[in-house]
Amino acid sequence: MAARLMGYVSASNTPTIVGAFPYGVATGGTSSSITVGGQAYTLLTFTSTGTLTVSSSGLFDYLIFSGGGGALNAPGNNNRGGGAGGAGSFATGTIYLSANQTITIGAGGAGNSVSYGSRGSATALGLFAAIMGGGGCSGSTDGNQIANGNAGACGAGGNGGATGGVTDHIGGLTLLTSDFGKSGGDGIRNGPGGGGGGITGAGGNAVSSTGGAGGAGYDVSTFIGSGSALYKGGGGGGGGVTGGAGGSSVGGNGGSNTNGTSASANTASGGGGAGSSAILTGGAGGSGIAYIRFKV
Repeated sequence: MAARLMGYVSASNTPTIVGAFPYGVATGGTSSSITVGGQAYTLLTFTSTGTLTVSSSGLFDYLIFSGGGGALNAPGNNNRGGGAGGAGSFATGTIYLSANQTITIGAGGAGNSVSYGSRGSATALGLFAAIMGGGGCSGSTDGNQIANGNAGACGAGGNGGATGGVTDHIGGLTLLTSDFGKSGGDGIRNGPGGGGGGITGAGGNAVSSTGGAGGAGYDVSTFIGSGSALYKGGGGGGGGVTGGAGGSSVGGNGGSNTNGTSASANTASGGGGAGSSAILTGGAGGSGIAYIRFKV
């Protein structure tokens, strides 16, 4: 789980200690009023790339998610299924800002019909709190090798052919604090694919003719002050008979002789693996999202 650090780098490259400065004021994205732990905040939500316009310098809390990983096709017979995409990374903390910042929302990785799924893209708050490695990755459909995730900070995707999902995988760095997700589940050789790793739980192993379930997601309600809102679930593995369920109902479902399901936009979740046919395609990962809040 991501730690919340007490010392940060400001936009002017000056060390800042939380508590030494008041919260600032900014506009951008979609604005709403929230209350968390009895404290009133203005919450700015970015679902696409935009500008955080700082009208008053000060502290800002952030919670940002990179894009989730795309999933795979099946290797080409009636029993196999493609590996699922893993969840993207996230970063959270408090930062001092004195100038406008570009909020870049990372895209989800594309669903693929060859070799490896695509990792998601990084989400960043200007030059600060950037998740440098991008999002999730998925395993190989090759029945003769252990899956290797594409480089990137990720929960690894399941393996459609060989036994052994990718372990916890960090291929990128973050300037501040972040969480990279859990490992993908095992696929069965010549069988269904494993589930993609979520941010709080590993992907499930494939069982018999059923793809592995995606790993569990992350509840942002303690940050945004509303009911349960889940992100960053792993995709479900493709199955020869039954596809695996997407993690926390936000990861894409694995296909059952169908294409894998894509994760919803702005969920940072992994796509579902395709089932049973080499002409089918794994689902795409969900794009990222950024939350910025300040006290009022």
